[in-house]
Amino acid sequence: MNDKFISIEGIARRYPKAGGGTTTIFDDFWFRMGKGEFACIIGHSGCGKTTVLNTLAGLELPDAGVTVVDGHAIEGPSLDRAVIFQSHALLPWRTVLGNVAYAVASKWRDWSREQVNAHAMRFIDVVGLKGAEMKRPAELSGGMKQRVGIARALSIEPKILLMDEPFSALDALTRGSLQDEVRRICLDTGQTAFMITHDVDEAIFLADKIILMTNGPDAMVAEVVANPLPRERRRIDLHKAADYYPLRNHLIDFLVTRSRTFRDEKPIGYDKKHPPVVQPTAASSIPLRIPA
Repeated sequence: MNDKFISIEGIARRYPKAGGGTTTIFDDFWFRMGKGEFACIIGHSGCGKTTVLNTLAGLELPDAGVTVVDGHAIEGPSLDRAVIFQSHALLPWRTVLGNVAYAVASKWRDWSREQVNAHAMRFIDVVGLKGAEMKRPAELSGGMKQRVGIARALSIEPKILLMDEPFSALDALTRGSLQDEVRRICLDTGQTAFMITHDVDEAIFLADKIILMTNGPDAMVAEVVANPLPRERRRIDLHKAADYYPLRNHLIDFLVTRSRTFRDEKPIGYDKKHPPVVQPTAASSIPLRIPA
């Protein structure tokens, strides 16, 4: 596996203060992930999670450093990268098919309408909305709207699927159903995915890697947690795995305590360029450090 399919190299983001000077959201941010991996980023509000995602999407450019995807530096938005937002962001005058087809036609401009619609329908079927393709957003539930957003993003066959808390506004049952669906799709297609979440259990279920951000401003990557659970995992079995509670406790401990103190109490030898990779398991109460 190419573990530098996505490589965020020393990026910084700063904003001017009203009274002069600047606020540094984060500085010298480093992270990398391999093709086909699913990464979640967790941290308190204000640590720069959305800014990192926007940088990957090309919606914001860093003040320093570079973000590289598949060997190419990101210089702006591209149809190689699809974003699923917290809200569905659908065009209300278009049908389900129309919303997905609009994205497909934007990617493959020389396709006929029949080709575009056939391709769009394939992904509408993937997210379980076959039969609802002629409905407009006003006729859909919140979960169905998000399914359209997922189908639209996947239909352009992106190199990276970027998700900004896409399930946070949904009820628990719908959220769980869509998490299951996204997990299945990513495994089946080998999709590379990067997701923001505040939900520890969501990150445990979905992610191969979990990026832990300290509190902002001046936030940093404290560590990257390698999920010790099998990639082929079922929600119903998670709590039975021996490594589940050590992993969950490690994440909660970070969010409650270490995210606030890490900057002033960094471990000896901590290097922003190579943040430690840890794997909490039942085998030890102290996470095993893996060479970066």
